[in-house]
Amino acid sequence: MSILAKIFTLFRGTANEAGQAVVDKNAIRILDQELRDSTSELAKSKQELTKVMAQRQLAANRGSALLDKRREYEGYVQGALAKGDEGLAREVATKLSDVERDLQAEADNVQSLDSSIGSLKTAIRSTETQLTRLKQQIDTVKATEAVQRAQSAVSARHSGANSKIGTALDSLERIKQRQEEQGARFEAAHQLEQETGDGDLKSRLAQAGLVHDPSNVDGILERFRKPQDAIVLDSPASADAQKLLAAESLFDKRR
Repeated sequence: MSILAKIFTLFRGTANEAGQAVVDKNAIRILDQELRDSTSELAKSKQELTKVMAQRQLAANRGSALLDKRREYEGYVQGALAKGDEGLAREVATKLSDVERDLQAEADNVQSLDSSIGSLKTAIRSTETQLTRLKQQIDTVKATEAVQRAQSAVSARHSGANSKIGTALDSLERIKQRQEEQGARFEAAHQLEQETGDGDLKSRLAQAGLVHDPSNVDGILERFRKPQDAIVLDSPASADAQKLLAAESLFDKRR
């Protein structure tokens, strides 16, 4: 096979797959249109049946008229023969022969029309049954497709919600880790400051009672209980009193 033939075969295969994909995607719409076309054809068949039945009725009317004419001519033949008029009887018999021939033709026509009417009615009933079943199947397919679309939408939303929850949990976990790391850094900085600065030394001196602690309530009470001249000048309480006096003097000058 030449390359051009293979390319042409590939083109036909691709076109066939694309066409089949379009048909599958629009299968419900195609079924609806086919159902409408079949229903329209059924209506046309019923119209044709009505025409055939009308033709049959007209043929039956003509047959009835010919039958009446035949009976009339038969009476004339019998009357002419009763009067011995052979020539008149033969002439009427000729007319009667034509009437009977037409009557037989109409009878054959009516039988043919009856056969056609029976076949059409059978075909129409069969088509109506098929269309009813097809419509039921299409309705079932539509309902199934609607349910599957709803299930697909719910599944997609559920997956999206789970994904968002998972993302939120990851973010929360990262925030917790960052806060723990920040707290550990603050603690490490405080320990380093205590170890390298004089904070730790001051704390131990204050505990030994060698330096003044501004928050020492006992020292304040001691200052108020003892006379001012009883405060030892080199004690922490004396230093506090001197600092307070200096502060009062400073503010008094500003006022």
